[in-house]
Amino acid sequence: MSIVDRWPMLLACTLVVILGPALPIQAATIRGVVTYASSVESKKLPVTIDQYVCGKEKDSEDLVVGRERGLRNAVVWLQTPPPGAAAKENPLPKVELDQRGCAFVPRVVIVPAGGTVEFLNSDRLLHNLHSVGAENPSFNRTQPRGRAIPITFTRPEIIRVNCDLHSWMRAWVVVADHPFYALTNEAGEFALANVPAGKYTLQIWQESLGTTAREVVVGDQDTRVTVELKGRP
Repeated sequence: MSIVDRWPMLLACTLVVILGPALPIQAATIRGVVTYASSVESKKLPVTIDQYVCGKEKDSEDLVVGRERGLRNAVVWLQTPPPGAAAKENPLPKVELDQRGCAFVPRVVIVPAGGTVEFLNSDRLLHNLHSVGAENPSFNRTQPRGRAIPITFTRPEIIRVNCDLHSWMRAWVVVADHPFYALTNEAGEFALANVPAGKYTLQIWQESLGTTAREVVVGDQDTRVTVELKGRP
């Protein structure tokens, strides 16, 4: 084989030597805790109907503070995700939201845009589902015991869902436009995994306190952050 014939092979080998293997992008986990600055007194909500199932009162879940002031059911996400983050998971995860004990369980769910929430009714009485949103079609459906109602959400937003038959019942569906969303646990803790190195703005939402922002820098090691929320004036 002449040098002319071997030239493409020599060029390819040279490029491999010069460029080398692709270097992995540094990524880490943002681990944090969301706390509430003030004390919270437990609040009871009166039950005026179906007491044989629902009881006589319910604990308010508008603002739930656990140990060391950790705030439960706050949603944390990256305001501007890294490039390529909008790609949808395949298949999309299954999300369930039950009506159990005359309360929505869990109180807050996160579903990817294009994903489906399967609403359940485990109570031995009639409930309904009434959404209050702007970007996704509204719905108002009666739901007997044992009936599953799947609802697909296509556009990102935070949607309130009520049961009109039981006025204290409320839930929230957070429709996410990328994978970097997290929900705080009973201690206020959250984690956003596999975040490429860079500077980001965290958005933190809680149903009674609204939305706040916090800057964070991610390197090649896990980043830890504490976000303290205050009551609205």
